[in-house]
Amino acid sequence: MSSTRSIRTRRRAQSALVALAVAAGVFAAAPSAHAASQFTVDLSVNTGALRYGATGFLYGLGDEGIPNQVMLSTLKPRVTAQKAPDGLQHPNGDALKIAPMWKRVGGGDIQIYMQDIYQQWPYENLGINDYLAKVDTMVRKVVADPNRSSYVYVPFNEPDGIWYQNNVNGLAADWKLVYDKIRSIDATARIAGPNFASYRAADMRTFMTLAKNNNALPHVTTWHELGNDFFTSWDAHLADYRDIESDLAISQRPVSINEYARSSGDLGVPGNLVQYVARFENSKVDGCLAYWTTAGGLNDLVTRNSQATGGWWLYKWYGELTGNTVGVTPPSPSSSLQGLAALDAAKKQARVILGGNNPASGTYDTNVVVKGFGAASYLGTSVHAMVFGVDTTGLNASSGQYLVTEGDFTVSGGQITVPLTGLKGTSAYQVVITPNKDTTTAGSTTRYEAEYAALSGSAQVAYGTNTGYSGTYFTEGYGASSNASTKFVVTAATDGYYNVGLRYSAGPLTGAPANRSIRLRLNGVDLATPALPGTANWNTWNTVTTKVFLTAGINQIEVNAYTGDDADAINVDYLDVVATTGTITAYQAESSANTRSGTAAVGSNTAASGGQYVGFVGNGAGNTLRFNNVTVSAAGRYRMVVTYANGELGAGATNYNSNIVDRYADISVNGAAAKRSYFRNTLGWSNFRTTVVDVDLAAGANTITFANAAAYAPDLDLIQIAAPVG
Repeated sequence: MSSTRSIRTRRRAQSALVALAVAAGVFAAAPSAHAASQFTVDLSVNTGALRYGATGFLYGLGDEGIPNQVMLSTLKPRVTAQKAPDGLQHPNGDALKIAPMWKRVGGGDIQIYMQDIYQQWPYENLGINDYLAKVDTMVRKVVADPNRSSYVYVPFNEPDGIWYQNNVNGLAADWKLVYDKIRSIDATARIAGPNFASYRAADMRTFMTLAKNNNALPHVTTWHELGNDFFTSWDAHLADYRDIESDLAISQRPVSINEYARSSGDLGVPGNLVQYVARFENSKVDGCLAYWTTAGGLNDLVTRNSQATGGWWLYKWYGELTGNTVGVTPPSPSSSLQGLAALDAAKKQARVILGGNNPASGTYDTNVVVKGFGAASYLGTSVHAMVFGVDTTGLNASSGQYLVTEGDFTVSGGQITVPLTGLKGTSAYQVVITPNKDTTTAGSTTRYEAEYAALSGSAQVAYGTNTGYSGTYFTEGYGASSNASTKFVVTAATDGYYNVGLRYSAGPLTGAPANRSIRLRLNGVDLATPALPGTANWNTWNTVTTKVFLTAGINQIEVNAYTGDDADAINVDYLDVVATTGTITAYQAESSANTRSGTAAVGSNTAASGGQYVGFVGNGAGNTLRFNNVTVSAAGRYRMVVTYANGELGAGATNYNSNIVDRYADISVNGAAAKRSYFRNTLGWSNFRTTVVDVDLAAGANTITFANAAAYAPDLDLIQIAAPVG
C-alpha cells in the first residue's frame, strides 16, 4: 500500500544467497589501456514484445525432475529440442517423457529430432523406406500424446552432414516423402527444417524453392549457428533467408536456430552467451543451446541438478525482463560487446543486459549511454542505477550475481551516461534503472529486494511517497487481491535450515484486520502462512522470520496474497535469508536396523559417509532397501535428503560425449503406493551428491522403501529427514 490506498491492481560433443559485493567507490575509474567504448540504449525506440527466444535447449532436459524444475521455472523457457520417442540416440531426453514437466514450467514448443530414432551419429542410413516406417510409428505416438499440440517435428538433422551431402535435390525429394507421411497421420502437424548444420545460402534457396513447388514448406525454418561466423554474419544470414522468402512469395516463417554456441568456450560463459541472447532477442527468433557435454543440465546452465552455473544467472536476468525491448546500439554490429534492453512502464524500470569482450581474458571499459527519457517520463529527472555482474564458473556452482556499483544520475538532454570500468570479458552485467527513490545502498549479502524480484498478479512497484523502506522501493498491490505475488530467487549454499525474514508494512486500512497474514510458497509448493502483526502506519516496517528448509542451490520463495480481501494487505520490502540450525535426523543406508532384500548389499567406498553404502538395489522387484524406524513427532510432509552416487553410462551414439543415465527409484512410505524419483547422474561412483524428495510421514515410526523393478537404483549412502518449516 502507498500512504494512500493503492490502485489494486548436441548435438555432438567432444568430450545464496545472491552475493552482493559493493565495489570500492561509486563508479570509480579503473586503469585501462584502451579508451572506453560506448553502448547506447534508446528508451524511445520500442522494438516490440519480449520473445525470450534464446531460452531454448537441445537435450537440455533428461528425465522428469532433471534438471530440478525450479531451475527451469524462472527462465521463461521458450523451446526445447529432444530425442524422438523411444529413440536410441541417447538413454534419456525422450520428447514425450519430458513434456509434462516442460509444460508445467510454462515451456513452449517441443521439437522432436526424429532421426534420433537411430543410435549412431552420423545416423545409420538404412534407406528411406526404413525411415518412413519409423516415422509412421513415431507420429502415431505423438498423436496419442496429451501434449500433442506442443510438438514440432524435425524430420532431418544436419542433412548436409549425413545422408545428403552435396545433394539438396535428394534431400528435397525425401523431405517431401517424410513430410507427406507425417501429415497423413497428423493433419495438424507443424514440421521444421531443413536444419542445416550451418547457414548455407544457396542450399537454403534451392531447398525452399523445391519445398514450395512440392507443397511441402516447413512451418518453422531451422538451421544451426555453431561457428565463429555467427558473431560477424548473423544479421546477414537472417536477412538472406528473409530475402528468399520474399523472392519466393512465401509468408514469413518463425525461425528457430535449434543448435547454437561453439563446441568450446561458450556454454556456461555469460560474456559469450549474452552475445547470442542479444542477437536472437533483437531479431525475435528462437534458439536452443547446443549439446556439447551431457544431457539434462540445461546445456551447462545447471550443475548437480539444482545449482546454477554463472551462465544460468544470465538467462535468469533475461527471463526477468519485462515490458518491451527497446533500441540498443553496440560499439559496432560485429562488436564482441553486445546486449539488449527492456522498458517496463508499469514497473517503472529499465533494464540493460550486456557483456562480451575479445580477448575474453582481458578487461574493458564502456560507457552505457541511456537516452530517450522523454518516452519514459515516469522515471523522473533523476534516476538510480544498480549495476550487477555475474562471472563464469565453468561447470561449478555460482554464488550468484554481485553488486558492481550503484549511483544516482541527473537526466540531462534526455539521457544519462553510466561509466563502467574494469569489466571482465567472460562476465555479463545488468543495469537496472529506476526513479531516484533509494534510501539505502545495496550492501547486504543476504538481502533480496522486492522491487527487483519477479512480480505477478496485482503486485506492483509504485514509487510513491512512502518512507522507511530499504533499497529503492517496495512492492504493493496486495489489498483485495488473491493473486499478488513477489517471487524471490535465492541461493542456499547447502541443504539445510535458513531464517527467512520478511520485512513488511501493514498499516491501518478500512475494513482490514489490524493483524495480517501472507502465504509463503517454496519451489512451487505452499509452505507456511505466517502471522504478520499490524504496523502503526504504512511507513513503519516490521520483520517476521520463518525457519525454512532450503535445497542446496536455487530456491524460489514467493510472497503471495491468498485471501481475496484485505486480510493480507501488506507492502513487501525485502527478504533476508540467513543460514541457521535445525533438527535434521540422519539414517545410514548400511545400518543393521534397515532391511535389505534380494541383491541389495552393503559396499565400501571411502567417499561415502562412514565409508559404506548400499548398492544393487533394483533390477528386480525383490531387490529393495527399507529404512526402518524413521521417526517424526507429528504427521505431515517432510524433506528427505538422499545422498547417493550414480555413475552409470548407457547405450547411444558412441563417437561423442558420454551417455549418462539418470537412475530412478520407486519410493514407498509405510507400504503405500510408490512415487518415482530420478537421480541426476553424478559422473562417477565415488561422487556422492544429494537430492531432496518430499515424503508424507505419519507420527511415530515409519518405513521408507527404495525399489526399482526394471533397472538399478543409485547407490544409497544415507537419508536425512527434516521438517519443511522449523
